[in-house]
Amino acid sequence: MRSPQDTLLKPVVTEKSVELAKSMNKYTFYVNPKSNKIEIGKAVQDLFKVHVLGVNTANIKGKKKKVGKSPEGYRPDRKKAVVSVRAGDKIEIFEGLF
Repeated sequence: MRSPQDTLLKPVVTEKSVELAKSMNKYTFYVNPKSNKIEIGKAVQDLFKVHVLGVNTANIKGKKKKVGKSPEGYRPDRKKAVVSVRAGDKIEIFEGLF
């Protein structure tokens, strides 16, 4: 089993994710592609001391981009998780965004 720091890679900070955090108590993270929903939920509970109600995941395919002089390259594939927490619980890393 992976440690919580290896499971959660970084938070996703976009207009949509900040609005979800503000209005619906749902927080978005990029996660290790090999981690499952149970590992992600436990990692969020251990790191941020909140009660997780549910986890939704999505695999994001890397886009094709021009890289340097080579004709094309690809951005890496990612896995994104949207974690729902109990009303009243907050995750501090999102606090200054809204």
